[in-house]
Amino acid sequence: MSLLADPGQQAHTHSAETLVPDQSRAERTRSWDLADFPVPQGREEDWRFTPVGRLTDLFSDEGGTGALGVEHTLPQGVTRSQIPAEQARAAGVPLPADRAAAVAASGDSVVVIDIPAEAELGEPVRIHLTGEPGDPVRAHHIVRVGAFAKATVVVEHRGSADYTELLSVLSGDSSQLTIVSLQDWDDEAVHLGQHDVVVGRDASVRHIAVTIGGGIVRLNTNASYSGPGGSFEAFGVYFADAGQHLEHRLFVDHEAPHCTSNVEYKGALQGETAHTVWVGDVLIRAAAEGTETYELNRNLVLTDGARADSVPNLEIETGEIVGAGHASTTGRFDDQQLFYLQSRGVPEDEARRLVVRGFFNTIVQRIGDAEISERVMRAIDIELEGGRA
Repeated sequence: MSLLADPGQQAHTHSAETLVPDQSRAERTRSWDLADFPVPQGREEDWRFTPVGRLTDLFSDEGGTGALGVEHTLPQGVTRSQIPAEQARAAGVPLPADRAAAVAASGDSVVVIDIPAEAELGEPVRIHLTGEPGDPVRAHHIVRVGAFAKATVVVEHRGSADYTELLSVLSGDSSQLTIVSLQDWDDEAVHLGQHDVVVGRDASVRHIAVTIGGGIVRLNTNASYSGPGGSFEAFGVYFADAGQHLEHRLFVDHEAPHCTSNVEYKGALQGETAHTVWVGDVLIRAAAEGTETYELNRNLVLTDGARADSVPNLEIETGEIVGAGHASTTGRFDDQQLFYLQSRGVPEDEARRLVVRGFFNTIVQRIGDAEISERVMRAIDIELEGGRA
């Protein structure tokens, strides 16, 4: 059976109507072959919110001749290598799920980061990607984490680029991994990304997406399980200003028994034509007995003229589960909270800042990287003041 978002749960939602997906997520195309993905026209279920007319160059099979500035910071024991794309396709990573990801995978080589088994990293692995205006860029990174390893990987995007990205993460059995992806682009940047996470047996993976910059950012995060006992958490923070389109799509594929997932994304919007999209899909397959899952999206609309679309979907093929649920709310700024703070002598601008900071704080504190957490809060303050850094 298919359980979809109940419009009654979406209090004060600025959202397109909830539509039944055209097919089960289990049936959707995955392929290395670009020809298997027609150029999106904007009428497809997966692309109906996205301004595809502004993305033509990123869908082209001739694109991707540009390059990003890349800097890797690798703790002791972590290695970096570059392998042919054909070899990467035989490495057991998930296949691209849309045309943009297939473009990203169509380059000649792939960068691989290997974290050895049983390693306990005291510092994060850092991948700094910096763009410059020019030709479209495509890239594929693979992160492999050995069994029983404990690590944090931070991927930072800055500057300006037209960028298609594929990030494949393979976590070994009983490993503990945190992936932080920071989209801190300049306002004219365009970024289409697919992040695939394969959770090993009894492993725990946390994926945190922070999007505070970019003209168009669309990030698909997909999680699957290679064995029972796995845990996946996905947290996200985004802040859209006038003219920005920030889109986050989650797909958690529960195909192994006795696994858990928890998804929580929070976004704020202000300014004319600011647009955010959050789509959360969870599929519990017939073999995934003992699954426990929950997904939550909350949006805070700060000004008129902004639009938040939020669509949680839950598809269940077995009744033998621990629990499954979802919630989505989009609302205006809470005037009562503002009045409470002002009545105690807090100026209005400062009161607004405190309320918005409090809204985001529960997720920002989960990032686990003090420098990035501080940068996110600083960027939110700048947005509330009406300008970008």
